[in-house]
Amino acid sequence: MNLRLAGTVSNSIVDGWGLRYVVFVQGCNHRCSGCHNKHTWDFEDGFEREVDNLFEDIKSDKLLDGVTFSGGEPFEQAEGLAVLAEKIKPLGLDIIVYTGYVWEDLIEKSANDKNISKLLNSVDYVVDGRFEESLQDYGLEFRGSSNQRIIYVKASLESNKLTEYSEVEFCAIK
Repeated sequence: MNLRLAGTVSNSIVDGWGLRYVVFVQGCNHRCSGCHNKHTWDFEDGFEREVDNLFEDIKSDKLLDGVTFSGGEPFEQAEGLAVLAEKIKPLGLDIIVYTGYVWEDLIEKSANDKNISKLLNSVDYVVDGRFEESLQDYGLEFRGSSNQRIIYVKASLESNKLTEYSEVEFCAIK
């Protein structure tokens, strides 16, 4: 199975806590004003990479604390990312997904799309919501605008109620 990527970054410290491997998927329909990843919007750009090959890169880096799926829009490639996430979980790495969708829309979509459901069930945190230029806040950790939420996925799915981490809790996790 392949993913269409804009690129990857190893050893990132700005896409979640700790040392992270970041997968930037290619393709996004949100097209947020002020987006700093505009090069990831076109679904035809980028390059394909096998999930197994990507996993081997992640597995070989013993210093990682986690993996981040960003973009583009990760949920547009939910099937491939779910496969990758299921391979990553036994390594003990946490997984964060940045998405322009809000949690409530993802839950609604997951009822009809097994790949979105699988991806949600395989990740630890979702940072949801479109980047809103008018709400941009440079003081926020791991978010670009104040409308975006950091969601603890497992607790939210188990309780059927959104469980949001505050910035203090999120940064204290590791």
